[in-house]
Amino acid sequence: MTAIQPGQITTSPHLGVSEAADHTGVSAHTLRYYERIGLLRVRRDASGHRLYGSHDIQRVMFITRLRQTDMPIREIQRYFALADAGPATEPERLELLTRHREAVRAKLQTLGSALEAIELKIDIYGGAGCPPASTS
Repeated sequence: MTAIQPGQITTSPHLGVSEAADHTGVSAHTLRYYERIGLLRVRRDASGHRLYGSHDIQRVMFITRLRQTDMPIREIQRYFALADAGPATEPERLELLTRHREAVRAKLQTLGSALEAIELKIDIYGGAGCPPASTS
């Protein structure tokens, strides 16, 4: 079996849990956890095996992006509860994502400042191709 790269398009309309894990880059355990806490409602076949459709894969990929930006699971659950409630909740979802975007931007600014400080030290130590300077 060839491993699927995260985000790679497949020809199968539904994936089993291990294929979905390969496709999304998260573990099968994480997929089951997302289902257990209500972030996913995955269809099952007659044998009870999970069948992940394209909507499920897209949802997992978005959850992954939100987690990468440090959104707490509770906020992700709130977002998807609102999304599952339908279009009437769009203003609340927009507000939640807008607040999170501002938090991500603030974090990026903080990280940018920290990176500048690290790069300065690297330059001082001669790590950027410059001769080392004496420093404390």
